[in-house]
Amino acid sequence: MRGKTLPAMIGLPLLLAACASAVPDLYTAPNAGFAAVSDQTSAAIGKRTAFAQTQAENEAIQREVRALVHGKTISADTAVQVALLNNKGLQASYAEIGLSAATAWQEATPVNPVVSIGVLGIGAAELGAYRAIEGMIASNLLAAQTRQQRMELADVNFRAAQARAVDDTLALANQTRAAWINAVAAFETVSYLQRAKVTSDAGAELAQRLGETGALNKAGQAREFAFNAELAGQVAQARLNATRAKEELTRLMGLWGDDVDYFVPDALPALPRSVGSVAGVELRALNNRVDLRVAKLGLEAQAAAFGLTDRTRLVTDLELISGIEAEREIEDGRRRTEASPQLELEFAIPIFDTGKARMRKVELSYLQAANVLAQKAVNIRSEARAAEAGYRATHRIAQHYRDVLVPLRATVEEEGLLSYNGMITSTFELISAARDRLGAELQAANAKRDFYLAEADLTAAIYGGGSGASASSANAALASAGDADH
Repeated sequence: MRGKTLPAMIGLPLLLAACASAVPDLYTAPNAGFAAVSDQTSAAIGKRTAFAQTQAENEAIQREVRALVHGKTISADTAVQVALLNNKGLQASYAEIGLSAATAWQEATPVNPVVSIGVLGIGAAELGAYRAIEGMIASNLLAAQTRQQRMELADVNFRAAQARAVDDTLALANQTRAAWINAVAAFETVSYLQRAKVTSDAGAELAQRLGETGALNKAGQAREFAFNAELAGQVAQARLNATRAKEELTRLMGLWGDDVDYFVPDALPALPRSVGSVAGVELRALNNRVDLRVAKLGLEAQAAAFGLTDRTRLVTDLELISGIEAEREIEDGRRRTEASPQLELEFAIPIFDTGKARMRKVELSYLQAANVLAQKAVNIRSEARAAEAGYRATHRIAQHYRDVLVPLRATVEEEGLLSYNGMITSTFELISAARDRLGAELQAANAKRDFYLAEADLTAAIYGGGSGASASSANAALASAGDADH
């Protein structure tokens, strides 16, 4: 009877582990979870993403990026595509998906049994160097009992990592588009200021000549010279701003070396003739915003953590230890070995810590996650309304500058030129009219930039990525759920 009992007792922990279900392939694939991120990103902004994990994949991306940018004038779409392929910070975010998949894989894998072997009575020569050998196998029963709950929690965190990666992708796309708009607008500003500087140089030269003849006093000369000097400083500052704006774009695209030898257009595209209101912008934002999905997963994670903590509130450690002890004795001059089965159950007695504090923590964490979700929904509605209003308003403002102010300034300049030809208007009045026209054109260019930035913000308000990262409070909720006691 003992011969049948011992193998059964020793193999009990191994049998418990063998009864566990297999690890899902979803967690073990090399690109675990990335396909969902790529699909969601493509649906939102129509751009391709890549997760490079080998040297060959990195080299292939570098060749593709170089073909897109080196020596070329790039569009906003090209800049965004390059950033999504080449930005190393985004690659680090994608690696976070793999880390969460590995964590879920680990939670789905049964805990290894612990084997211990002991030798007793060492040095007993008459018994052959030892008196007894003891072998034990320990298995964590609580780990097996809570495996399903731990897998559910790990799966929530895995899906949350995917959602955060999508949000990071959209944020990078939005930042890159805004950086391209700012860079192009900065170079457009330089061109307008340079034209104004040419007019100012002419005015300063005229003032100098008139001063030499005595036709213009020193105060008049100083005014023209001061304006010319101020404009020279503005041109230098504008060039510096353009260089910085382009460098920001370069940084977001992850370029270095001779890959930075690319160009951006000298002016933003013309304004669209009209823009309409975005129907159901709040509902679209609530249905599509990735950061709201992260907040929902935070609430789901806290619910899973609550169940896991409740399951382990009283018993925090439960181990089954089974084994055999082989003891040798000498009787009537003969050495005899007797094997004895052993079975132990170890657990902590909840005398002092009854788990109430841990339960209170998860209850409050759940409440916190619920409030984060509710506030996030309110914020998203407001951001969507504000972005839609800004989109339409900036278009009207840019149209006003383009269709009203610039034509009026052009009319003033044209009429001044006619008066000048008729010897009615002075040269300085004509130069002043030209300056005013260039100033109006610069204001129109800035208004056009604001419109295109507002258009990018509207996309971010609907799909996410406007803040550049997922909500920190939602991330904190997920992190605390991941640390649930068990």
